[in-house]
Amino acid sequence: MEKKKILVAEDEPQLRKLMLSKFESSGFAALGAEDGSVALEKALKEHPDVILLDILMPVMDGIEMLRKLRTDAWGKSALVMLLSNLRDSGKVLEGVELGAHEYFVKSDWKLEDIVKKVKEKLSIT
Repeated sequence: MEKKKILVAEDEPQLRKLMLSKFESSGFAALGAEDGSVALEKALKEHPDVILLDILMPVMDGIEMLRKLRTDAWGKSALVMLLSNLRDSGKVLEGVELGAHEYFVKSDWKLEDIVKKVKEKLSIT
């Protein structure tokens, strides 16, 4: 069975590396991106099953990336989960309006729980 592909768009190198490692050890093919423009390019090329998207990133933020992703035929229905340290923010609302499927406040979630949520969304046990 082919591994599910996840794209982790996170500008903090240590956190991105940790997340990629955790998803790989949980049976995913994991791709990383350090900013929104790299994430958009990889998403459109690789068509990951899930995109974990940080909101605050350099070059292109997560909301702008999501807006551009939604203009693509494949990207219209891509499964996107937002990650941020922002709580009550217009950016979060904007992401939800653009069709983000989930929103995680980084400090409130353990990495194992995020992996579990992703598996639930993909109906993997």
